[in-house]
Amino acid sequence: MTQSSPAWDPDRYLTYADERGRPFLDLVGRVAAVDPDVVVDLGCGPGNLTSLLADRWPAAAITGVDSSEAMIRAASDSSAAERVSFHRADLRDWLAAAEPGGVDVLVSNATLQWLPEHLDLVPALVGAVKPGGWLAFQVPGNHDEPSHTLRAELAAEPPYAVHTAGVAAPHAHRAEVYLRALQALGCEVDAWETTYLHVLHGEDPVFTWVSGTGARPTLQALPTDLRARFEDELKARLRAAYPDDGHGVVLPFRRIFVVARTPA
Repeated sequence: MTQSSPAWDPDRYLTYADERGRPFLDLVGRVAAVDPDVVVDLGCGPGNLTSLLADRWPAAAITGVDSSEAMIRAASDSSAAERVSFHRADLRDWLAAAEPGGVDVLVSNATLQWLPEHLDLVPALVGAVKPGGWLAFQVPGNHDEPSHTLRAELAAEPPYAVHTAGVAAPHAHRAEVYLRALQALGCEVDAWETTYLHVLHGEDPVFTWVSGTGARPTLQALPTDLRARFEDELKARLRAAYPDDGHGVVLPFRRIFVVARTPA
């Protein structure tokens, strides 16, 4: 998360924990590390997924890092804290202080998209991994979908625009961009894309989804008297874009995956 990130809500984020967890499992499943000593999860959130790294590599020292005080508090209070060390830090600050080559497996799941300059951080990410180690990250690639564009369009309208101009918004590059950047650093790279079709249920489920992630900075930028009005209008637009035919709402969600082996 960025230094200017909003106050994240672990409970809202975990509303669709299973759906949000699938890309993490698909990402880590392509990391072929056998017996790593040091594993770090950058942008660990509430720690529920970081605990899966301890399941995968029980002998490793596992660390979760996140800039959100609320997320780190939730992670530290969870059962995952019995096997994982959680620390609050901005990802960029952690990279600046990291020992070169000190990590065997470096994972970042759905975090880099909040850093506009994250492509420039790729050399530092690789540099934090030991020779022959693994860097794995996943970022959402659905920013052209109505779940994002409707929020941006509404936020640009009066009376909201004066409050929402310049708020944080996620951004990602094409998979090939990441692949080429890592190849230029000598890495062996596996990059791919997957579009998940999440079937969501309940009242305004797409709004519930985005309000825990992509729309949260916009919502928190609005004064209380305007936020409820904005939420009602966004819910209506999302209902029109994602109708429920009686079998649930289908939310297509494209994600971009990168797994790199650093040069030995």
